[in-house]
Amino acid sequence: MRSRLLRALARRAKLICGLAVLGWIAWVAGALFARQPFRPGWLGTLFFIVVSASLLSAWAGSWQRMTIRESALPMLPRRKLRQQFPALTVKDVDLVERGFRQFFMACSRSNGPYVAMPSKIVDAYWHAFILDTRSYADWCDRTLGRFLHHVPAERLGSDAKTNDGLRRAWFFACKDEAINPRRPSRLPLLFALDAKLGVAGGLVYSPAPRPPGGSSSVAGGVAITYGEDFGDASFSGNADAMGGADGGGDGGGDGGGGGCGGD
Repeated sequence: MRSRLLRALARRAKLICGLAVLGWIAWVAGALFARQPFRPGWLGTLFFIVVSASLLSAWAGSWQRMTIRESALPMLPRRKLRQQFPALTVKDVDLVERGFRQFFMACSRSNGPYVAMPSKIVDAYWHAFILDTRSYADWCDRTLGRFLHHVPAERLGSDAKTNDGLRRAWFFACKDEAINPRRPSRLPLLFALDAKLGVAGGLVYSPAPRPPGGSSSVAGGVAITYGEDFGDASFSGNADAMGGADGGGDGGGDGGGGGCGGD
């Protein structure tokens, strides 16, 4: 019961904050309409409401991210994934689960705007998870407070909406591992898995700079998307902000994190 109440509070944190501010405005307007003199203490009350609202919103975001990192995932998608990719080991599936959590972390941090799926193997896990409809709906409710519909994995290209979604995935996955999204020294886990696990037809990324004059470099017949491509204005979409809600900042350094690197 306590967990449900906390989840409900986290989901409605913004609504509660907005109602508190509106209540203050209505209270002050009523007092002024009744010709009461303005009192400096009213501003103190507003300050208290704003600070409390900010703390509540921060707590709600922290609660969501903790739930994404720590909530148990069902066994069905693991079994389905190993049936589809028999070469995967138990440790490989563990990495895919971590990549799935990182994708949901990006969706949580995006706070509404579309986040595209950048990995074929994580997409396969996601699709298998959705087959367990009740468990998946409960997971979405616990982690995002809304149902997240499945969209197939995408590659950076000419579709502006898709590119913005991929840039958000890149920006927030890098942020999750303290990687600079504009000058990455390694790949975040979500973007490294297809190449690391040798997924046929997988999406391949590289943290290295794009070779001079190289517009369509390939590895084994598979096109490579370079880290700097996510901020390249020659691709349509929100290149300046990289699709991230935090704007066009660098998003931190290159330390920490536990993802897989790779070229």
